[in-house]
Amino acid sequence: MTRTKSWIRPAPAAALKAELVPDQAAGFCVLVREDKGGEVDYASLFIRRNEVQVSAGVFGTAPLYLVSVGQDLYGSWDLADLRPHLRLDRLNPRAVARTLSRQHRYSADTLFDGVCRLTERATAVFTTGGLSVIHPEAAQHVLEPRSLRAGVDPVAAFDALLTEVMAEWRTTANHIGVEVSGGADSGNVALSAAEADFGSVHTFGLVMGGRIGALQRDRRRALVDHLSLRDTAVPAMRHPPFVRGGVRERGLPHNPAGAFYQEAFDVVRAQVAALGREVIFTGGGGDEVNAHHSRTNAELPAIDPVPWLGRRATEALAQVNENLAPVPVLPVPTLMAFGLHNPAYLRLGVWPVAPLVHPRVVRFMEQLPHEHKLGKRLFRDRLRRAGLPESVAAPTEPENFLAVMESGLRNYGLPLLDGMIRESLLVDLGYVDPDALARARDHARRAPVVPDLLCDTLALEIGLRSLA
Repeated sequence: MTRTKSWIRPAPAAALKAELVPDQAAGFCVLVREDKGGEVDYASLFIRRNEVQVSAGVFGTAPLYLVSVGQDLYGSWDLADLRPHLRLDRLNPRAVARTLSRQHRYSADTLFDGVCRLTERATAVFTTGGLSVIHPEAAQHVLEPRSLRAGVDPVAAFDALLTEVMAEWRTTANHIGVEVSGGADSGNVALSAAEADFGSVHTFGLVMGGRIGALQRDRRRALVDHLSLRDTAVPAMRHPPFVRGGVRERGLPHNPAGAFYQEAFDVVRAQVAALGREVIFTGGGGDEVNAHHSRTNAELPAIDPVPWLGRRATEALAQVNENLAPVPVLPVPTLMAFGLHNPAYLRLGVWPVAPLVHPRVVRFMEQLPHEHKLGKRLFRDRLRRAGLPESVAAPTEPENFLAVMESGLRNYGLPLLDGMIRESLLVDLGYVDPDALARARDHARRAPVVPDLLCDTLALEIGLRSLA
């Protein structure tokens, strides 16, 4: 292993604390953790002669990507940092097929063969023999809800728990932000941010266009005025996928599996950083903790076929459920969203926190009788009890990103697709059928709505090229 040029640099976030801990076994440990009380997210790097161990906590806020090259180990929470060591001719067929068919799975797999993602509670071990991952036992969960004792008020209990979890940041983070969409999830997080007495709290979020956007703006205004918060809203329709000047159109290095709405959220994140927020609370995971238990034997819903898949991707579809990580503490979709959404915050020095999936909140919601989760009844009742209007507690027309995606695909995506049909990495590698893709493009031009699955293919192609 190379010693002379080795270095370690913690993520540039003020909310994190790095410690160097000597070890009796002729080595040392670098621990990077959240700088607060209570249960924390962390990553540890244990180094001794001829061995490096990298371990992750349960929160999965910013997963690490690792690759070994000869006797050297490289790792980062930002996949683009590993660009010099990524081989576009050595993709992982299983991961590519998952991405193109929207069958995402929580796994150590990445799009690149030989590059692994450190999943929650896992340990990567690097020796002269190479890089391997040791997975933990499956996390234990409450599979059946409990009955409420007489006199128990679940809304009050949830209010106290969520506020307590968020208040753990009060002594260490001086600058707090909250992502607010106008829905019940982020509304409850904003309510606890106000109750936790952080002082100056600023809210941020995307606002849609048209009638839905007007209703969303009214909900946001009612919420921030009621809680005496300051707000910055970004018009999402100005920053759709593939927009000119965005990360994809400019070809800036980024994770090819990045979020569809990266361009719009990049603008939000820039506002968060510009206003000096050190911690940003999000409503991530609200859908998952309110769902009827996801850890059942129920089959996954059928996936829409992707007619332009090439032979190599079609063959790899049979492997999409292989090499999965064990059942995690947090909900799987939330952990996967963290990997898409959070690294761009860290790049700006902002630490994202999703309190709705704190392990104590997850356990509380698992035990809650299902009728209190149906339709997010508990969340909505708490907003009502706080004095917010029914339009905020239970909107009749909640916001969605469909119009933003359609605008991006119609105005910017289809022209880029023309270039992909002429020259494509995914076509050359056998993952996409060019003739079928051309037919899909021609159909999309005439159709009233562009098929949104084209977004997955185009985003993957552009993302891979950005790392060339």
